[in-house]
Amino acid sequence: MADCSKRKKLCYCLLLCFLVAGITGGAIGIYKWYRSGLNRWHGPGSTPDFQDIIEDRCYNYTQRIRPDSRSRNCQEIKQAFMSAFISKDPCKATKEDYRRLIDLADPTVPCNKRVLWSKTKELAREYAKLRGLVTLEDTLLGFLADRLHWCGEPGSPDLNTWSCPDWEKDCRTNYRSVFWEVLSERFAESACGTVQVVLDGSLENAFNEMSIFGRVEAPNLKPMVTLQAWLVHDPGKPPRDSCSGSSITKLKSILSERNVRFICRDNLSRDEFLGRF
Repeated sequence: MADCSKRKKLCYCLLLCFLVAGITGGAIGIYKWYRSGLNRWHGPGSTPDFQDIIEDRCYNYTQRIRPDSRSRNCQEIKQAFMSAFISKDPCKATKEDYRRLIDLADPTVPCNKRVLWSKTKELAREYAKLRGLVTLEDTLLGFLADRLHWCGEPGSPDLNTWSCPDWEKDCRTNYRSVFWEVLSERFAESACGTVQVVLDGSLENAFNEMSIFGRVEAPNLKPMVTLQAWLVHDPGKPPRDSCSGSSITKLKSILSERNVRFICRDNLSRDEFLGRF
């Protein structure tokens, strides 16, 4: 009887071990499957604490940086931002998804104050700051989203912090890319007077038709606007493109079709451009 009891206990122990192993293995398998789904994209995942960052930046902008924007409702702006993409397919963004957000915080910039850029973000922002001008990242929505990443998953109330679609490797209609395209389009089409653009003269083709400036901003400038282009090359490097180069000639053609006046200056070093002689 004692041997039989021992055998039963051993059988129960073995059965319990197999059961625990099966449950653990199943849970690990489900976790790996779930993670592989969230980690299927080639871009960085949503920025941690995305909602808190958006809210904090909004209050900082409207209360301290631009107190004339105090009438903006930061809670409403945050909610509109989240509802634009949360629970949706991260590769099926449309301009319409961001309409309410843009309407709540439409960028208003005086004439002759806008600065566009392509491959020269930090330089353009420094130039704008020195001269009291405004880049897209200096507007409320540009300030909120600068350097952040975001995307959701269909049917889920959560952000995907594992990965988000990359514009080149996954899909062009991802929510981050479409956001910047919509905002850039509005920033360009509402411009008046003289608009400046800072281009990288160290590149063989300073103007790239596939950049946001090339495919969104330049084609949406209003007739009779003047575009002043600056081709600035890196310190210690010779300029590789000029105002008479093929890429700038293409830019002139695009602007000419829209009756946009074009002024260009090239062969500028960074220090010359910023006025530090």
